[in-house]
Amino acid sequence: MNLDVDLNYLQYTTEMDELSLEVVMDQYGTDVWNYAYFLTKDTEMADDISQEVFIKCYKSIGSFKGRSTLKTWLLTITRNTTFTYRRSRYFRSRSFVELLRRQDTQTLMDQRAKAASAESEYVSREHVNEIWDVIMQLPDKLREVLVLDLKFEMSVAEMSEMIGIPGGTVKSRLSRARTKVQAMLRGLE
Repeated sequence: MNLDVDLNYLQYTTEMDELSLEVVMDQYGTDVWNYAYFLTKDTEMADDISQEVFIKCYKSIGSFKGRSTLKTWLLTITRNTTFTYRRSRYFRSRSFVELLRRQDTQTLMDQRAKAASAESEYVSREHVNEIWDVIMQLPDKLREVLVLDLKFEMSVAEMSEMIGIPGGTVKSRLSRARTKVQAMLRGLE
C-alpha cells in the first residue's frame, strides 16, 4: 500500500471508509502508539489507547477541518484519550500494580546488564535507552513537550496548538526539560 497517499481530502469528508482508515492507521499508527506510550509508560495501555484513537478518528472524521495536520489532530486525540484513561479508576489501580512489577523488572534488568558484554553497539544502544529512561522520569508536562520535539519533530507552534498553551510556555518547558535531562544524565556518570 502506498503510504504517501494525500490525505488532505479527509478535511472535506463527513464519513471515513475502511480503506481510508487503513491508510491513516498505516501512516500514523506508530506515531499514535509511541505518543500514547510516552504518556502512559505502559505498552498495553498504549495498545488500548491507540485502538480507541483510531475508532474516534473513524467516527468523528467530520470534525477534522484541516486547520492542523492530520498527524497533529490524531496526536491531540491521543493526548485527550490518554488523559481520560489516566483519570479512570482502572488506570490508577493498574498503575500501582505496574509500579510494583516494574521495580522487580528493573532489579532483574540491572543484574542482566552487569552480566552483558561491553560491545560498542550494546553500549551505544544502552546509552540511548538511558536517555529515554531519564526522559520517562520527567514530570508529565516536561516529558510531553520533549517527546513531541524529539520523537515527533513538532514545531513550537504545533505543540502550542495541540496542548493548548502559549508558545512561550512550550519553549520554557522544553528548556526546563532539557536542563533536567542533562542534570540527570550527569548524575548517572
